[in-house]
Amino acid sequence: MMSLNGSSFLRQQHPSVCKSCRTFDAARRSPVAFVRVRSGPSGGRCRVASDGNGRVLVDGALDEDGSSSSSSSSPSVLEMDSKSGGPGPDLYGEDRATEDQLVTPWAVSVASGYNLLRDPHHNKALSFSEKERDAHYLRGLLPPVVVSQDLQVKKLMHSLRKYQVPLQKYMAMMDLQETNERLFYKLLIDHVEELLPVVYTPTVGEACQKYGSIFRRPQGLFISLKEKGKILEVLKNWPQRNIQVIVVTDGERILGLGDLGCQGMGIPVGKLSLYTALGGVRPSACLPVTIDVGTNNENLLKDEFYIGLRQRRATGEEYDELLHEFMSAVKQIFGEKVLIQFEDFANHNAFELLEKYGTTHLVFNDDIQGTASVVLAGLIAALKFVGGTLADQRFLFLGAGEAGTGIAELMALEISKQTNVPVEEARKKIWLVDSKGLIVNSRWESLQQFKKPWAHEHEPINELVDAVKVIKPTVLIGTSGVGSTFTEDVVEAMAALNEKPIILALSNPTSQSECTAEEAYKWSQGRAIFASGSPFAPVEYKGKTLVPGQANNAYIFPGLGLGLIMSGAIRVHNDMLLAASEALAAQVTRENFDKGLIYPPFTDIRKISAQIAADVAAKAYELGLATRLPQPKDLVKYAESCMYSPTYRSYR
Repeated sequence: MMSLNGSSFLRQQHPSVCKSCRTFDAARRSPVAFVRVRSGPSGGRCRVASDGNGRVLVDGALDEDGSSSSSSSSPSVLEMDSKSGGPGPDLYGEDRATEDQLVTPWAVSVASGYNLLRDPHHNKALSFSEKERDAHYLRGLLPPVVVSQDLQVKKLMHSLRKYQVPLQKYMAMMDLQETNERLFYKLLIDHVEELLPVVYTPTVGEACQKYGSIFRRPQGLFISLKEKGKILEVLKNWPQRNIQVIVVTDGERILGLGDLGCQGMGIPVGKLSLYTALGGVRPSACLPVTIDVGTNNENLLKDEFYIGLRQRRATGEEYDELLHEFMSAVKQIFGEKVLIQFEDFANHNAFELLEKYGTTHLVFNDDIQGTASVVLAGLIAALKFVGGTLADQRFLFLGAGEAGTGIAELMALEISKQTNVPVEEARKKIWLVDSKGLIVNSRWESLQQFKKPWAHEHEPINELVDAVKVIKPTVLIGTSGVGSTFTEDVVEAMAALNEKPIILALSNPTSQSECTAEEAYKWSQGRAIFASGSPFAPVEYKGKTLVPGQANNAYIFPGLGLGLIMSGAIRVHNDMLLAASEALAAQVTRENFDKGLIYPPFTDIRKISAQIAADVAAKAYELGLATRLPQPKDLVKYAESCMYSPTYRSYR
């Protein structure tokens, strides 16, 4: 007898539902408390046993005469994975099915009645048809009306718009995600421009700050120092095995808000929501993880509602060992082709983790690489209409951390690619200012390793405005995490040097932005090409409406992730990031630019993600890093076909 515990699922291979029983994890066995026979919807029967802990044990299908057709010879998912070294086959049949095909809402068994209404993966609320209500014992559990999914979306938007506080909208959206998954993603996709700031930045920053107070139910895996030596077992507790994307944080540098410890979980949850809504990665293939090694935030340590470890952050060997155990366990459980996205790690750990695991795992740091790719795309798009090339520009950064140095390096690579000059030569066009002033050679000994490539021969300069006047940049980029640092003097100096100054205030959330859109336009007499990390409303200036762009990483990482998944890539290469940037820039039209936009509207984001995914996958095949063979002939159509659809399915 094989155990089918709460983390399991069944695969349909025969019209008889009962004959489709398969185990997910044959390794876990339990004593039988009782055995009963259940009838399947097609008339077949199977013998079902349960232990005293509520777990269901499936022995096998029963033939018409009551004899047993044992399923003990069926391979477990663990056995199937052992050959491929990665996630198992499409056990739900979701990838092969089309929306007009009937599906069976499997949970532990066929979900029905009260349990079906509380299963977020299959719940349709008032959209259950009359036939489905009869078939799944829903009569009396729902009001008699049957409504469409579109009407549900309309009703929810009507309710959300009544909330005055963004955090209330965030909590309402999270509640919806936990009760009706498909409706959550339908709502988010249909109203992405309005709801993106709710489920992600800037609102997610406040949600993380107050996560302990608003915490209701877990939405990911919390791995703390208490689990050291047991992380493999902790990962097995997650109810899905076919994981394709993991977003992990240690909470030390959440947006521009600093150390939020365990409460940084809001970031992985939010990012993975966007992987699904914008990139089409199935929700069941996503896993949010927070590594809790403590926090140095005194306010959190004193907060009675704080949900994490109440201790100072572990560092050094203890920290490294925990992260290495996690990375090794992920590869062992989910295979080599699972994408691990590092999110909001502090500078000293972010660069080390990317360097250490970049050659052994499929890893990606959104703060370093994602930000770089989206900013590069914006610059390529802007220069397409302003004129000139990247090599013609002079760049000045305020901020020399993960984002600043990541953007600078990708720019240098693109300049090197366009001009066939060494990367070291391309770097000379890029200058960085940190908290101690302009990064120059005379500061070499005191510089962190990741800043040293940007130390040029020049006299020290302490103030940003002085650096602008001396360096004479055509592009000013803020990644400092400190608000209001692009002062009036700074913006006016940029406007005096350039007819169309490009000013990117990228720090998140909105309160940490280096300047507002209104300030950039006003102080530059409406001539600035402006984009920010968090959204700003359109600005009226001298009778003209100027629409600020948003250099949101959400343009890049969902499509990048989809491209890596659909090609079966085993490593992330810088050329893939360049391909993603060029694909995004190509989507910007003259009409967009005339409004002040250097990024396309988010309303087209799924088409944009499909194009990015196709270009990333093409580069993976070109570099020999793709394992899914043969290569599809039309990668854009293939990407679109791989995308998750939130439209309700019809149940038998």
